[in-house]
Amino acid sequence: MLDYIIRRDPKTNEEWIETELTGKALLSTFLLNKGTAFSYEERCELGLLGKLPQKIEILEEQVLRAYRQYKRYRSPLQKHIYLNNMHDKNEVLFYRLISEHIIEMLPIIYTPVVSLAVQSFSQEFRQPRGLYIAFPDQDKIKSILENRTHPEIKIIVVTDGERILGIGDQGIGGIDIPIAKLMLYTICGGVNPYFTLPIFLDAGTNNPKLLKDPLYLGWRHPRVTGKDYDEFVAKFVDGIKLHFPKAFLHWEDFGRDNAKRILDTYQDQLCTFNDDMQGTGVVTLAALMVAFKRLNQPFSQQRFVIFGGGTAGVGIADQITIALQHEGLTLNEARKRIWLIDKQGLLDRNMTNLTLSQMLYARESEGGLSLKEVVEKVHPTVLIGCSGMGGVFSESIVQTMAKYTERPIIFPLSNPTELSEANPADILNWTDGKAFVATGSPFGREFAQCNNLFAFPGIGLGLIAGQVRKLNQSILWRVVEILAESAPSDPNGRLLPDLSETKQVAKRVAKAVIEQAKQEQLSDLNPLVDIDHIIDETFWEPYYRPIRLKKPI
Repeated sequence: MLDYIIRRDPKTNEEWIETELTGKALLSTFLLNKGTAFSYEERCELGLLGKLPQKIEILEEQVLRAYRQYKRYRSPLQKHIYLNNMHDKNEVLFYRLISEHIIEMLPIIYTPVVSLAVQSFSQEFRQPRGLYIAFPDQDKIKSILENRTHPEIKIIVVTDGERILGIGDQGIGGIDIPIAKLMLYTICGGVNPYFTLPIFLDAGTNNPKLLKDPLYLGWRHPRVTGKDYDEFVAKFVDGIKLHFPKAFLHWEDFGRDNAKRILDTYQDQLCTFNDDMQGTGVVTLAALMVAFKRLNQPFSQQRFVIFGGGTAGVGIADQITIALQHEGLTLNEARKRIWLIDKQGLLDRNMTNLTLSQMLYARESEGGLSLKEVVEKVHPTVLIGCSGMGGVFSESIVQTMAKYTERPIIFPLSNPTELSEANPADILNWTDGKAFVATGSPFGREFAQCNNLFAFPGIGLGLIAGQVRKLNQSILWRVVEILAESAPSDPNGRLLPDLSETKQVAKRVAKAVIEQAKQEQLSDLNPLVDIDHIIDETFWEPYYRPIRLKKPI
């Protein structure tokens, strides 16, 4: 682990860093490197004098140069690689640059461009980040976790790469998703990057292209399944509980057969969360609540068709079910308001290959109906897409829906962009501008983006600042309410805040998380502490802290 200590003056709240690293080793450490911004005193004390150009710059000057360099690149993937290279060399400069150009750069560091990086991971590999736990090394998990860079870990994002966005099994390339998610925790939620850890569980891959690729960097083996896989995950969780008993464990992009089962197995053992299911569900539900409020219609009278029965589709269905129960419906009545469609058509109890979570929404004797047939039969008021099938919400389907619903609510949520079920501009055109639309991928600021970054950064900030031991459904419901309250007041405006407001939204979400956790006695925070103050104190901002040489004891 890196030998450094973060210090803070309790009176002034000023931070500084003490380290034994000097010279080239210090300049090569992305957590501590300031480049040309090291002061003269730091250069003398830390063995840097003469290793840098003579001019001492401020962070703003470095940001200006970096942005000019960034603009020289033409392709999105080149820009992504440039930014990640900066992330690997100077984290403070990276986060400051992104913060000042957040609307422009979010699509570059995350969706949709991260999908290109994931697919080209082994070809473009430059420098490792995070931890890689391969199935053959499962008995060495303790040693692997001890090899981490950061001494203190508060948020972990883990994936096994089986279901990346809408592009499926990407094997070892999936590590780019936890890395990007943790970037967003920091950029939008003020989570200190010194306290984060991306992890890849390498259980193999079923992607034949990767298995045949001589440059593939992962474990070249078909995916482990069944008992062997579950034991692998169990050993990983045991390692997390041993090393980081108070950390927040965020599961990302696990396959449909594993995601819900893993969450159900471990959600009472540690503070944990599945973003594909719970994060997607929370943000989508908030956007739906705003739409129904503007329509002055009760949630309980809606008919929901969800096209895509994977982790995201089931997660959305689960959150809708909870909302319907809040309006007085029984669990069974709530599930009957939802029609879940997957590759084999409308889910039916007689189908033999359904997961347990899908079976909850399977219907009697209606199996196999196509999306078009379901829309014609059900007359849905809400149509949600998380199928990864680009363009499947055709003009015919949308107009059929609009024929029976004056103000249809249509959310094509699949990403990256080319996999979106429809272009939002087309949906508005086909419905004479009457549809409420939210998308998963960015299509311009006039359209609400059901982006999970409205939820998980603030949740993480709240869990850390509030010393929360468990994330439960009551806390997630409060997050939904806060997101719905944060939407623009304009009745014709977006259904969710603008992406430029993510930091403000994260602080509101964090406060709601802490308040609800304290109410349920799930927080170890001193009851006399002012919540707003502790959130502001916890919120990390990208500026250079003084660095001092750690004196031998």
